[in-house]
Amino acid sequence: MPSSNQPEHRPSLDEINQSVLVPSVYETSFLQKFLAYSGPGALVAVGYMDPGNWLTSLAGGSQFRYTLLAVLWLSIVVAMFMQTLSIKLGVVTQRDLAQAVAECIPVGGRLTLWLLNELAMMATDMTGVIGTAIALKLLFGLPLLYGILLTILDVLVVLLFLRFGIRRIEMIVLLAILTVGIIFGLEVLRAHPAMGAIAQGLVPTSSLFTNHAELVLSLGIMGATIMPHNIYLHSSLAQSRRYDHHDPQQVNEALRFARWDSNVHLVAALLINALLLILGGTLFWHTTKNLASLQDVFYGLQNSAVVGKLASPLMSWLFAFALLITGLISSITSTLSGQIVMEGYLHIRLPLWERRLLTRAVTLVPILIIGFLVGFNDAAFEELIVYAQIALSIALPLTLFPLVRLTSDGELMGDHVNRRATQWIGYGLAGVITALNLELIVSLF
Repeated sequence: MPSSNQPEHRPSLDEINQSVLVPSVYETSFLQKFLAYSGPGALVAVGYMDPGNWLTSLAGGSQFRYTLLAVLWLSIVVAMFMQTLSIKLGVVTQRDLAQAVAECIPVGGRLTLWLLNELAMMATDMTGVIGTAIALKLLFGLPLLYGILLTILDVLVVLLFLRFGIRRIEMIVLLAILTVGIIFGLEVLRAHPAMGAIAQGLVPTSSLFTNHAELVLSLGIMGATIMPHNIYLHSSLAQSRRYDHHDPQQVNEALRFARWDSNVHLVAALLINALLLILGGTLFWHTTKNLASLQDVFYGLQNSAVVGKLASPLMSWLFAFALLITGLISSITSTLSGQIVMEGYLHIRLPLWERRLLTRAVTLVPILIIGFLVGFNDAAFEELIVYAQIALSIALPLTLFPLVRLTSDGELMGDHVNRRATQWIGYGLAGVITALNLELIVSLF
């Protein structure tokens, strides 16, 4: 526990994280309480739908049809477990993960963890930049270089959102998720997938481990799903509801409804990624075994030689529009996560527009260097998205293991400390995810 001379802890991002008043624990219905607590899960769920997830899901469908649906739902189950621990840390201790870890380690360790997590945040931002630039090219024919430079202006978009306060940001993000879900739902319905084969794909098979190509893609899906910035973000946003922190019944209620909020939105993220995989498995299986490009999908959706009578320019434009939405919305979450990491580890509080501009400026440097060296083409940049997952993989163990350790500390967590089974499941999952990500790195090289 922090000593008495520690500064008062409060949620990071307090310039927008104005606490949302929730109904009394003794009043109102389940639905009213759920709606009051609902919102942070939507911001977190966006991280499970970035272009890295798009690429792995589409490639998985085009190469192995519906087999990797099992990997998708297993990944989300693990995500639910870890996000629940993040919520518990934030609600019970009123600290985010960066603040809690910083109290336990020396200055050198804080600097190291800040740097590694800063690289992970920039890798997350990189996927948003590339996804947005590709979407602008597909929709408006804008060259990739100009699209990449234009993403600097999304600082203005983020600032506009942040002026609305956390509650309105949550509603905007939720609307974006619903829009993307509807778009892919329509595209999958139009494709008439084989429902029996989809049901079979939900059952894990031994080929996930015996087929090397299938294993590598499965690792890619897992690596693109569990990401450090979502853990940091949720531990802070879980504190954005206002209730009596000294009332055990209200704390229990906050934990209960925050878990509902998280799990409902993670299921929505699972459905969207599953729709992408089903789309790839229905339209592109047996037509292009090497589908790994967002541009391939865009043009394939309007090419009758690829998808037959299902070809439609409207479907391809809706696909690109959904990509643009997720690219822009992910800018909000990467900004908030980066601010949490910087404030927690370094005790440096920047205005969010400065933080956003700093992150985007540093993110653009490797993108532009690679572009000028190998050319501004979709294949090179989509490969860069894959390598961005490596930075996330390196930071992941340094996020998950401290999370499990802190929530297993009885002095810190009190009555809400992890049970022994939860503790060992947490360490086991963190170890497995670490091993899978190391395997992915080895396979890439």
